[in-house]
Amino acid sequence: SPTRPSCTRSCSASSIAPRSTAATGNPTVAAVEARLAALEGGGEPGVSAVLMSSGMAAITSTLLAMLRAGQHAIFTADVYRKTRVFARTYLSKFGVEFDIVEPSLAAIEAAVRSETKIIFTEAPTNPYLRVVDIAGVVELARTKRIKTIIDATFATPINMRPLALGVDLVIHSTTKYLGGHNDLLGGVVIGRDAIVGAIREQLGTLGAICDPHNAYLLGRGLKTLALRVERHNHNALALARMLEEHPKVAQVWYPLLDSHQDHEHARRVLGGGGGVISFELASGLEAGTRLVDAVTIPKLAPSLGGVESLIEQPALMSFYDQGPEGRAALGIREGLVRMSVGIESVTDILGDLDQALA
Repeated sequence: SPTRPSCTRSCSASSIAPRSTAATGNPTVAAVEARLAALEGGGEPGVSAVLMSSGMAAITSTLLAMLRAGQHAIFTADVYRKTRVFARTYLSKFGVEFDIVEPSLAAIEAAVRSETKIIFTEAPTNPYLRVVDIAGVVELARTKRIKTIIDATFATPINMRPLALGVDLVIHSTTKYLGGHNDLLGGVVIGRDAIVGAIREQLGTLGAICDPHNAYLLGRGLKTLALRVERHNHNALALARMLEEHPKVAQVWYPLLDSHQDHEHARRVLGGGGGVISFELASGLEAGTRLVDAVTIPKLAPSLGGVESLIEQPALMSFYDQGPEGRAALGIREGLVRMSVGIESVTDILGDLDQALA
């Protein structure tokens, strides 16, 4: 199990003096940035964070700050869909070449060129909870002088600290688990001072500034992050095990199940499996619709990371605009259901899914 961040004075808002800010800065934002840097960096010096207006603002601002025409980037196939859209729509327009490959060390290594400057992946990914061989990717990147970026939104700093594994930058959508209450939008980039400072310089130009009230809400959410994630981990693992044994469920994706293709990598780097489960119903799309209509606890919504359980059919919500052929090309199965497991009573959650499946 990886070393978890300690909840010492380094993570206390009262112990952090906001640094001096530029015209776009704010003391509330600066204080929450310092707390996030302490969480993700484990209290090590030389780590800083920059808050932005959304998770996608953090991703796009980082890529625009780090890439220029003629360079090359590698993305793994399960990264957030809008990240891939940004690569195809904008990076190519700006003369940046890229490849989107399977989340495996072999596929990433095969895509490396002399012009490659960034390897961008997620762990765990959405919706199939893939976990790449992070140690292998870091070693490869260092030998080739490539920067590594991980979107660790699903993991949170409680379940995984990529900086301790040698990754250069970590990105979170703070909208999700870090905020934890489905009432804010935000993103954060965390890493060594020099590289984060270069990204911060772009904020005023790109307009990706985090407003103070969102920062305040995020700071409130961080106070209960460790408690919430522990409960998410417990509930989701219990539900994943129940679903895997259910005759109406064809397959379950959860990184700590032995049946998951990346469970060996996951067990090396994750302190918990997180709160998201994906599963495929044997009877397909219509069965999924009946299921999401029959549950009583999860709300029907495509987000994740809040205290409430949420459920969705990716084919009819997140990827509704792609059609069956487009979804098949993206690997989205028609009978797929994704559930963000909340912190409700695990007995109630298991009972609700069982009656809905019936």
